[in-house]
Amino acid sequence: MDREIITTKDGSHSLFVKSMGETFHSKHGAVQESVHVYIKNGINLIKKDTINVLEFGFGTGLNTLLTLQFATENNKKVYYETIEAYPLFEKEYSLLNYDDFINSSVSLKELHEIPNGTLTKVNANFSILKHHTKIEAFTTENRFDIIYFDVFGYDYQSELWSVEILQKAYDFLNPNGIFVTYACKGIVNRRLKAMGFEVHKTQGPPGKREMVVAVKKL
Repeated sequence: MDREIITTKDGSHSLFVKSMGETFHSKHGAVQESVHVYIKNGINLIKKDTINVLEFGFGTGLNTLLTLQFATENNKKVYYETIEAYPLFEKEYSLLNYDDFINSSVSLKELHEIPNGTLTKVNANFSILKHHTKIEAFTTENRFDIIYFDVFGYDYQSELWSVEILQKAYDFLNPNGIFVTYACKGIVNRRLKAMGFEVHKTQGPPGKREMVVAVKKL
């Protein structure tokens, strides 16, 4: 991918993919978007002391770093798996400025340098297993309390919002597990409802009117 670092409105970085004309995070504020979507309206809703998280799209590592901070500050035990087909290069992730915004004893660079396929205990509250693979090829016997669905938008990579991929997400969740995403597109919401999710629209982050929190109901 032909990617360049950009500065978003809250001062934090994102990556712009020139060939797609799309960014990894909102141009209205990368950190504030991830906090709003995946922390405030995501893991914060899980009322358990031990939480299993699956992230579709490790990307810049921002969601992972924020979740590490959340686990540490709230004394939660978080087991975190993340999938990424096209990892950033060191020359990219080493320039991202998220450490300036997030209070963590572990740096973004350290998270990126954790080897794929090796379960790593980052601290007493947070363990991570990174997968270098395409979402289509990913399989696991593990089940999760929440899925961060942070792939590129439907208009750019509609195949990642297919019934098959969304069904995978449904199957990976525990009963009453949460599927959370920045998106709120009609066709996606209908697909989620059809497979058994209870879909809730809620206020989106700056620059976006709505987002979706979907609950797996059996």
